[in-house]
Amino acid sequence: MALIKICGITNKMDAINASELGVDMLGFVFYNTSKRSVDVKTASDIINELPDTVRKVGVFVNEDKDRVREIARDSGLDTLQFHGDETPEYCSRFKGDYKVIKAFRLKGREDLKVINSYDTDLYLLDTYKPGEHGGTGGRFDWNILKDFEFLKPIILSGGLDPDNVARAISEVAPYCVDVSTGVEESPGKKSPVLLRKFVEEVRKA
Repeated sequence: MALIKICGITNKMDAINASELGVDMLGFVFYNTSKRSVDVKTASDIINELPDTVRKVGVFVNEDKDRVREIARDSGLDTLQFHGDETPEYCSRFKGDYKVIKAFRLKGREDLKVINSYDTDLYLLDTYKPGEHGGTGGRFDWNILKDFEFLKPIILSGGLDPDNVARAISEVAPYCVDVSTGVEESPGKKSPVLLRKFVEEVRKA
């Protein structure tokens, strides 16, 4: 069964709802221009309420390495997700101290070429949209992934929702599925109904 990552957590109620549904990872966005951005204190307050079974993922975009470590320490993160133009060398600096996810925004099959040069724990595949670093709610063409051999397990993201996640799992067979916009009432506020339905659909798939 695919693991489940809920991203763009901004409040304690959504985090607790998700953890009680048994999701595997919760994502906290530390990128100021994002509609789902949180500060360190907010993230720390939420993370302190979460069980050890939930992985706490900090999402960063082209952030200074020392600042990433400071935020991770003060928030209580155990996983780092890099969603910008970070190099393989940049990402490798954190391995051993944290689980590391590198996100890739895909337009076409040519964008897959660089992925395996990253020695991270997981690869996250998201939709490319000019000027956006995730959370677009748009889906990329899953067909571009066919017959491509990834060296690390993949997290499928981009436009997933309760209505299409079962098909995504069937077609792509990802290690994990990642949702943010697809279970929201508004940016940063998750719908309990959509969240539960998403989890149910993943488990049925």
